[in-house]
Amino acid sequence: MNIDAELLQYYTYKRLIKKKDEEQILAESKRLNTTARDYMLTKEIMTETSELEALAEYYCLPCIEIDMLDIDDSLIDLFSFELMKKHKFVPVSIDKKGVMLIAVGKPLDCSALSMISTCYLGALDFVFVPAIQVDRYIDSISAVLSTSTALNDLNTAKDEQLFGLKGEAISVYKEDEVINNPSVRLVDSIIKEAIPYRASDIHIEPFEKVVKVRYRIDGDLQNRAEFPPENYSAISARIKIMAGMNIAERRAPQDGRINMIIGGKEYDFRVSTLPTIYGEKFVIRILDKSSFHFTRSDLGFTDAENTVVDKMINRPHGIVLLTGPTGCGKTTTLYSFLKEINHPTKNIVTVEDPVEYTLGGVNQTQVNVLANMTFATALRSILRQDPDIIMIGEIRDDETASIAVRAAITGHLVFSTLHTNDAPGAITRLEDMNVPDYLVADSLVGVIAQRLVKRLCPACKKRGKTTPKEMEILGLNEPITISRPQGCQFCNNTGYKGRTAVHEILYVNEKMQGEISRDKNSEKLRELARENGMITLWDSCRALVLNGVTSIQELMRLSID
Repeated sequence: MNIDAELLQYYTYKRLIKKKDEEQILAESKRLNTTARDYMLTKEIMTETSELEALAEYYCLPCIEIDMLDIDDSLIDLFSFELMKKHKFVPVSIDKKGVMLIAVGKPLDCSALSMISTCYLGALDFVFVPAIQVDRYIDSISAVLSTSTALNDLNTAKDEQLFGLKGEAISVYKEDEVINNPSVRLVDSIIKEAIPYRASDIHIEPFEKVVKVRYRIDGDLQNRAEFPPENYSAISARIKIMAGMNIAERRAPQDGRINMIIGGKEYDFRVSTLPTIYGEKFVIRILDKSSFHFTRSDLGFTDAENTVVDKMINRPHGIVLLTGPTGCGKTTTLYSFLKEINHPTKNIVTVEDPVEYTLGGVNQTQVNVLANMTFATALRSILRQDPDIIMIGEIRDDETASIAVRAAITGHLVFSTLHTNDAPGAITRLEDMNVPDYLVADSLVGVIAQRLVKRLCPACKKRGKTTPKEMEILGLNEPITISRPQGCQFCNNTGYKGRTAVHEILYVNEKMQGEISRDKNSEKLRELARENGMITLWDSCRALVLNGVTSIQELMRLSID
């Protein structure tokens, strides 16, 4: 029996795949000339994290996620980044007996073991980690070193030789001189370093005596680097050239875009400038356009919530709304819905500002104000394209709201977003946009309010009994054990790593339809929705606190928002 068939049998035994799928996976992997495991990962039949425990048991190795390891960075110098990334390993530590612990992502890579033994003559021990986490860790270390080197060179180099005293690009220099210029290398490393740090935005901010670089990670801005303002003109020019902006224009805001391939993935960087008293501030939004792997479980939907969502997205027509503040993941959730219902028998068309992810089989169009391509004008054209399902990036005005609602009552399933504080607020918001209440009641399928809360770092969160104040906040009569943030090297001493969503789902049944037609009071709508089983944002987040996923501080922040 070959290794693929043996591994598939083991996965079936561990209930990671079904017995009936074994032969198809083997046949498809053979046809595509790849391993069965790589095929399953590519087709998202499983993830490296979900298979970690079973695969470690198969290889007879202990397993752990790389963030849980206390890695001695000084050992990195023993090996090259290229070698570690090619063979998927990271040296972790050396114990008192001289045994080096190695985190490996490819346990059966004999050439890697040979290479490691050549570089280190002592005894070796191994722990199994997901290979993708090895790549991410190596990329982060490499990017940090690259940024530090570029900053040191920038403080001593004379950037005027390339960009001139006014930051104007000079084109007479050779390409290698441009690539090796400290300003160019610093900008490139700042952008590339943001990827392994999981940053959603990069802020480059000039002040009187310093220019600051900050990354937005898990919703919070974190300082990354500082450099003298004397070098800022060259850096500003470099970003503008990359983003296709006018480098001579400094008095008006500009927008641009950078496309880069980092770690084999295509990223889209949306660049925005804002003139300030000390120079132009840059904000760079990071979007991974090459793939979209989110599922509802990844986005924090519970089993009970999924039951309601299933009823909403499988309706033949009507409008489903996502609400919440900017940056709470509304569009990501809509994409996950579209990915689920995407089928060759359906014509799905979207209008977005901008297109954040590309979805195969979905017709995606983008707003272009200069060409008079607004949400409303695009929506009119889409209705002439024989659509089954329409996704509107955002309902911003009365005209778009009216067209969207009328599309929903004429046989189309419409998805869109609104900016409201809660789910019932979307109903009154539509009526404020001059949509008649009877049309709202007729067309609305449901509303999902969403917020993002930070996950406690699994490496350092600390469990303890609730205090009297915490019991009062959580509505408890007796003390229970909850988790609290601490801070360690893996979460940058924040106590949190990653975010998850909490939801408030309002499903419009017949009783709700009657109430919408009769009464516009959002409080009455909220009471009726709760009677019909709606779980509020507060209660959803409270459940995460009780389960040790997030902290009571995040629960309190949610109530302030």
